[in-house]
Amino acid sequence: MRITLPLLKMWNLQTALAILGTLCLTSISGYKNGKVEKSCESMMPEHHSQPNTTASPYTLTVNARKFSPGDYIRVALSGSEHFEGFLIQARDATNPDGPAIGSFTLVDPEISQRLTCNSIEGSAVSHTSNAKKNEIQVIWKAPSNAPPTVQFLATVLAHYKIFWLKLPGPVISQGDVTPAPSQSTTIMSTNSASTSILPQPFTSEGCGVSKSCLIDPVSCNPSVDTNCFFLSYSTLDQTVSFELSGPAEGYVSFALSKDKWMGDDDTYLCINDEGRVSVEAAYTAGRTYPEVSSKSVLTDVGWRVSDGVIQCKFSRSIYTPQDPVRFSLNNSYYLFVAHGTAEYGMIHRHTRQPLISSHHQIITGPPEILTGSRSPLLMKYHGALMLIAWMLAGSTGKIMAAYFKPDWPEQTLFGQKIWFQVHRMLMSLTVFLTAVAFVFPFVYRGKWSTRAGVHPYLGCTVMILAFCQPIMAAFRPAPDSSRRWIFNWLHWGVGNAAEIIAVVSMFFGIRQQSLLLPYPWTTGVLSAFVVWTIVLKLVLKLHKHNVITKGSGKEDELPVLSDTSEDVSWDTKFRVAVLAVFVLGNSAFCISLLASIGDI
Repeated sequence: MRITLPLLKMWNLQTALAILGTLCLTSISGYKNGKVEKSCESMMPEHHSQPNTTASPYTLTVNARKFSPGDYIRVALSGSEHFEGFLIQARDATNPDGPAIGSFTLVDPEISQRLTCNSIEGSAVSHTSNAKKNEIQVIWKAPSNAPPTVQFLATVLAHYKIFWLKLPGPVISQGDVTPAPSQSTTIMSTNSASTSILPQPFTSEGCGVSKSCLIDPVSCNPSVDTNCFFLSYSTLDQTVSFELSGPAEGYVSFALSKDKWMGDDDTYLCINDEGRVSVEAAYTAGRTYPEVSSKSVLTDVGWRVSDGVIQCKFSRSIYTPQDPVRFSLNNSYYLFVAHGTAEYGMIHRHTRQPLISSHHQIITGPPEILTGSRSPLLMKYHGALMLIAWMLAGSTGKIMAAYFKPDWPEQTLFGQKIWFQVHRMLMSLTVFLTAVAFVFPFVYRGKWSTRAGVHPYLGCTVMILAFCQPIMAAFRPAPDSSRRWIFNWLHWGVGNAAEIIAVVSMFFGIRQQSLLLPYPWTTGVLSAFVVWTIVLKLVLKLHKHNVITKGSGKEDELPVLSDTSEDVSWDTKFRVAVLAVFVLGNSAFCISLLASIGDI
């Protein structure tokens, strides 16, 4: 349909449209050139559209986390996608809706300009044109009256109607002030509805009365002891409140487990990220890193970082139907407490300590599990007996059979040659200690472990080979039998295989979660033991083949073979001396590892 208007009316309409168009162009042009002082307070562009709520491709970064009045902080806005406009301000981190503070200095005046907000010249920075850019840098100067914590905010326009409002940037703080939880903390932490800074540390007062507590060392108080690991929980109606504290560089955490092993557990993490702590609910599936939950199940979240101690508190409902992987807190579970570096998937410490009973207790379990009085001790005994068996008894017994047969030919011990009796006693002790230690993991676990990797398979192989040795020895042919060589080779091969597999198994064993020894220190000790053993056996091997012999004492004569009574005596003394050094060295390595087991 076509409508014809009178000429006058047409002219008036054209004039009105021209005037309206001019006003619109003026408004749009104003935003293109970045003169947006009218948006100082809200940081909201007047583009008659709503801000984007999807994940932003843009990031604010700073070159320092601490500042003093008068300091200069470099601020960078960048993104994986280009942007046309921006508005950057610094505000009090505890009042992100408050006025802009401080002032900016430009790095590139061609693409950025200073604005006057809150009557402070240069308290905001914006674009100079709608040219596409991927990064902008400015310098912020901290004012003399700066608040304890400051947060940078940015509104970024990808295009005229596509923008993100008040993107939260880093929080910086003065001196030793703990940074306040920022808007970014709230957005990034999907589990927390609200976050606050704890005004004071936790205390063990009330444990056993108003709350249940898990404490390491026993009787320590987290309010005064910076080496105290502390977990408490109390109930109110259908909500459970937790307090967690411990010295750590990266994180402290605890987990609720349906069995005695880490894996498939309901986990809670307090992660220190450059002075700010995020409190997360997670789940460990098998032996993998914790998977942070995307569901919001934690409330009343608070945290504190001081003197290297991370503290956090939170509450959650006993039942969480919105997040089915969370365990119901109306059942009994095993408790695990851990801490470590920022890579919180790598558990650096694993402890179970006394649970102080209380009428509010909702997490219970067999006392021997929660106190660590039986099951952890079983694994300590397992590790200790295996170390003694194969680092001392087994290795020494093998050396006696390999290198001491020619010694003391006229002497006997209980009717047998000395080397044979010592060898038999030491190897019998090895088999006995191995058998006893072999039982402990099954008592501890109650069944075959599917999460211990290759270690149990190696252990079973060692146990079978160790039992084969005395059985073969009991049915060995006579020394002059034509079949004796078969026994000799089998006995030698099975013995060496058992020793090698036992050592490999020990390397895997010291990293087991049920017996988590300090890493990499204990691995270094065990590696040094292997090198030490090889070197000392090589010395005895060289001596056995006359590479190392006693000289004549005369410079013009070559060393002689050890075939005289005097040389035989010297050879025996040499081997005994090497054996003594071997045993002393092995004892030192073994005691070092036993001491680390005792410290668990």
